[in-house]
Amino acid sequence: MLDGDQPAAKDLGMRDLLVFGRSGQVARELARRAADAGFQARFVDRNDADLTRPADCAALIATLSPHAVINAAAYTAVDAAETDEATARVVNADAPGAMAAQCARSDIPFLHISTDYVFDGSGTLPRDEAAATSPLGAYGRTKLDGEDAVRTAGGRWTVMRTSWVFSAHGNNFVKTMLRLGASQQQLNIVGDQIGGPTFAGDIADAALVIVPRMLEDRQAGGLYHFAGSPDVSWADFAREIFAQSGLTPDVMDIATCQYPTPAARPANSRLDCTAIQRNFSIARPDWRVGL
Repeated sequence: MLDGDQPAAKDLGMRDLLVFGRSGQVARELARRAADAGFQARFVDRNDADLTRPADCAALIATLSPHAVINAAAYTAVDAAETDEATARVVNADAPGAMAAQCARSDIPFLHISTDYVFDGSGTLPRDEAAATSPLGAYGRTKLDGEDAVRTAGGRWTVMRTSWVFSAHGNNFVKTMLRLGASQQQLNIVGDQIGGPTFAGDIADAALVIVPRMLEDRQAGGLYHFAGSPDVSWADFAREIFAQSGLTPDVMDIATCQYPTPAARPANSRLDCTAIQRNFSIARPDWRVGL
């Protein structure tokens, strides 16, 4: 058993789940939930299978032969990807493509987590799975290429696009706001980017509904959107963070152009999540509860 895995299950009906990613937000929430969903989960990091070596990821799947695989690992440094797109492409596209190809050869269901950054953020309406993609930067391009690699590998696959992920783990907007809100009286927060904050625990719950369905039904799977509700701006997200935490800094809305970053961010990250509710009975969760 790899370091950090869940204890060996006593129930012989437990199914083996291999998760790429150990310390990330979604992986850590999967670790809290997998056993209750009927899985004995193994969580692997770069010491077990380096995503910059895609063949190693495929080889690990072939060796362990789990019942299902989830890829919760990615190159998520959006700004750094602008100057290191080659590495981002290996991790976000080549590695999941290799995982998906091995899963197809082994007839293993594969779930891959993607992002709203595959869209250009234009307009004000939520985007569904059929909407045209047009990434604004390197991170979005490499994640879109990863989606394409997973799909073209064949087999039993699901790509779940999500947005604005937060949790008690790692680096995310909530933890940044808590840190800054404790030390500053006023914060300038972007108010013209709109999206659905999504608690990593809710993403894990959704994945643990989809994967068993893929095991039971060979036709289950495909491309799905999943994000928290209601859609808000970053500024309004910050206000709710402070309301729940008891911190009292003033939040001032600013335009995206007043907070320049190396990588452009989508102004409209609204995701239409109708399909995942229709096909899996997974409703958009209220992110304020997760918060």
